Amino acid sequence: MSYYPSHLKDFHDLPVHTFPADEEQDGRALPDAASVAWRLDTACEYAFEPIWARFLDRVRTEDVTALVIGPWWEDWSASGIDPVLELIASDAHRLPHLRGVFLADVESEETELSWIIQGEVTRLLRAWPGLRELGVRGGEHLAVEPLRHDGLRDLWIESGGLPAAPVRALGACEFPALERIELWLGTSWYGGECTPEDVDPLLAMLGRCPELRHLGLQNSDIQDEIAVAVSAAPVVAALESLNLSMGTLGDEGGAALLAGQPLTHLRSLNLDHHYMSEELTGRLRAALEPHGVRLALAAVDDPYDSESRYVAVGE
Repeated sequence: MSYYPSHLKDFHDLPVHTFPADEEQDGRALPDAASVAWRLDTACEYAFEPIWARFLDRVRTEDVTALVIGPWWEDWSASGIDPVLELIASDAHRLPHLRGVFLADVESEETELSWIIQGEVTRLLRAWPGLRELGVRGGEHLAVEPLRHDGLRDLWIESGGLPAAPVRALGACEFPALERIELWLGTSWYGGECTPEDVDPLLAMLGRCPELRHLGLQNSDIQDEIAVAVSAAPVVAALESLNLSMGTLGDEGGAALLAGQPLTHLRSLNLDHHYMSEELTGRLRAALEPHGVRLALAAVDDPYDSESRYVAVGE
């Protein structure tokens, strides 16, 4: 199992193409604006603002549908993304058909996941009412302002430690078109502060999303408690797939899933990177596989050492 955060090759059903950071490369031919997801990357040595200005000048941005933001800082000094969010949101009228944005397409050689400084990402939802997909990597200083957005269908946040505040704020949002959501809640070692009491309002909000078919609450060091909450959450009845992988799930959480509401309607249940016993995983297989549920049950190498459990992605 590999959960190493890496550069996106595809985004929003389009291949990712990096716009040249160096002005001397401007003579190169560029692909059709609508044929790729455009990636803007400072290579950790250029300023972002002039790259953005050249992108607006050289690309037919009214045809752009997907945008990927890589490293936005200079000289290996990772600064927060808020100025970048403010800059691109101020030019929303230049990208009227933007439907997908991914923030912080960054690998560990550029900066570790837990070091990425995010910002108030919902300003992009306010700027683009038609946005359908929003992906975010990193949780430090991540801020969400409660809002209603009628277009968003896919939301995913990759984090080694997600603060409680944005999770609570998501629970106060309204996303009537949402089809998929995945949150890596992370570990307290890297800022993961979420408790079940923070997750409960989120589950309640998701239960009011009539189109939701996939839920992922992953990479958590309270994965047992998450499983207990999910086992009783009404949202599960409408799901096609459920992902509780990458965390510290043990027999307590697995037993809660078995004792809670039926899961036999699911097409898939992903519990990879778990700490459950063979007896418990056998019970899960016996209860779900005869109904056609695809189970992912790859265990951590030493699943019985409860004192040294770890999430799949921290730093």
